[in-house]
Amino acid sequence: MKIFLSFLQSSKKHTIAAYDFWQYYLKNGIEETGHEWTEHPDVDWARGLVPQSKPELAAWRSDAWDKTLTYLKAQPADLFLSYLYPEQIDVNAINEIKKMGIPCVNFYCDNVRQFTTVPKQFKVFDLNWVPEHKALPMYKKAGCSFINLPMPMWITPQYRVGKTEKNNKLVFIGSKDVQRVLLFEQIVKRQSDIDLHIYGNGWKGNCSQQLQPAAQTSGKTIANQINFLKKHGLSAYARKLAQRNMGLNITEDLQSKICGSIDFNTYNNLTAESMVTLGVNRYPSFRFPLQKPDTYSRLRDIEAPMLGACYLTEFTPGLDQMYNIGNEIAAYHNVSEFIELAARLSADKQLRKTLRENGQKRALNDHSIPRSLEKIIDRLK
Repeated sequence: MKIFLSFLQSSKKHTIAAYDFWQYYLKNGIEETGHEWTEHPDVDWARGLVPQSKPELAAWRSDAWDKTLTYLKAQPADLFLSYLYPEQIDVNAINEIKKMGIPCVNFYCDNVRQFTTVPKQFKVFDLNWVPEHKALPMYKKAGCSFINLPMPMWITPQYRVGKTEKNNKLVFIGSKDVQRVLLFEQIVKRQSDIDLHIYGNGWKGNCSQQLQPAAQTSGKTIANQINFLKKHGLSAYARKLAQRNMGLNITEDLQSKICGSIDFNTYNNLTAESMVTLGVNRYPSFRFPLQKPDTYSRLRDIEAPMLGACYLTEFTPGLDQMYNIGNEIAAYHNVSEFIELAARLSADKQLRKTLRENGQKRALNDHSIPRSLEKIIDRLK
């Protein structure tokens, strides 16, 4: 099968959230399945997410989709597989691709975080790949065709072999955000001597963090406020205002746990070889109270077990359908459970070994890209 890929590929580095890993995962996962991927060499899909004016976005969209249609007419594919945000989508172009007899499938992984209803643009796809369990009612209500599959994750075979535990650390690897800071502050407040090691971008340097960015020009601010109200509602806007001038200072106890950024190989080795690798599934959102955040399963819930970690992550609905909790991974609901489970895992080497082996086997067998593609292809038959 030849799969045309539109997964945020770009030959440039844009000032937007990390995106280039997606094409790496998908291309390798497709090849491992025995299928073939293809792409338009001159379409910068990530460019559609760069902040720009409406005319600039419209020009990018017209150029990207014209090139894609021309390419597919000359070199047909068996499947169009994409990771497209609503503003990137040209509904007419997708319909043209479907008329060519090419089914169209779109993956999107921030449904819960970004939307309260399914964007109308997503309804054009033959199938929507939805990883978040909490987003499923939204898609059912919208009457969209969807399939609930894990986030696409691929690791090189050299990391699929069980690694030996090489340190006694409780390790979290991830960038700094408000909810992660608040969680870890609660943990170290309850147990200041916990052997916690935090790696990732944004943690080192300034010890304070503003919850709101600096004000913009008045015209742009008003437009942004109107858009925010339409998208998130009055309650979220009230929380945004309440938090506007609130600073977030990192205590000395938490500062002592911060270790800085690491490279790719160190990331993989620390994840696999640490005594316990940690996951955090809460996320910043003005739609929820600061002290009662929402959660959804993140990419690390696939990646860490695939790498062979003894994995302790934050529980969120659907996680118990992905894993046998307690036998393949461990999961905490609150700070008290985190501390209790961290202590239990630290003291029980056999349990850590069980979670490593069973979690890795489950993730590689059931949550891989080849397995997800198999289910998508079966669904489209």
